[in-house]
Amino acid sequence: MTLPPRDTAPLLRPLLGELLALLRGLSADDWARPTVAGAWRVHDVAAHLLDGDLRKLSAYRDGHLVPPDGPIASERDLARFVNGMNAAGVAWGARVSPRLLTELLALAGGWVADLLESLPPEAPSLFPVSWAGESASAQWMDTAREYTERWHHQMQIRDAVGAGAVLLAPRWYGPLLDASVRALPHALAAVDAPREATAAFEVAGDDAWAWTLTRGDSGWALGAARHSALAARVRATPDAAWRVLYNAPYDPSAVRVEGDAALGAALLRTRSVIV
Repeated sequence: MTLPPRDTAPLLRPLLGELLALLRGLSADDWARPTVAGAWRVHDVAAHLLDGDLRKLSAYRDGHLVPPDGPIASERDLARFVNGMNAAGVAWGARVSPRLLTELLALAGGWVADLLESLPPEAPSLFPVSWAGESASAQWMDTAREYTERWHHQMQIRDAVGAGAVLLAPRWYGPLLDASVRALPHALAAVDAPREATAAFEVAGDDAWAWTLTRGDSGWALGAARHSALAARVRATPDAAWRVLYNAPYDPSAVRVEGDAALGAALLRTRSVIV
């Protein structure tokens, strides 16, 4: 059974509430802590979240689009362009105090929630979700991308300050995984496998999730049903799974790969974000 659409718009406002409660309780030392987001510290990740909100509002609400600084002919070109904008936004945010960042996130995040709650889920989105291999996306998928952005950057902050367990609760983590695993078929696209070959990505724990990919004539189909005969399987703990999907360091002992090595390696290369 293929994955049905999932509207995450109603979750954006309460997820923002979790972020604001966290940020309001941070000390000056907490704001300077390093994160798994490369060289970014907690302050930088918060600034990136604000920059993302402002860019979303500018593009979707106001029709203000930033032209690319060169041709976008590949995923590498897109990553270069997006990462350049991200770096510029974080650099600008360095001049903003933690208190003001938090106040601005409350305003802009509320406006983004208003915007995305107002958009028809099945309508075409302005931008496709490229990490899922889509050249055109429905709005519900674009909103899911926004949910994953806000979830994984908040988790980077929580991980840095030792408060990550909150977002691993099923209320938040289930929707995150539902959106994120839609990148799996794109990650396997170049892997040579016989027709009807199957692979699985599983998240183990008190609340377990599993997805199966089946090779067809036109690529890999993703479904939520379990399959008994698998060519490859990747099983990760909840904490390791989000780190794999969002390009963060993880404990190798928390991830188990079984079966076909090429398929397993491709599953571990899945990224539900532009990198």
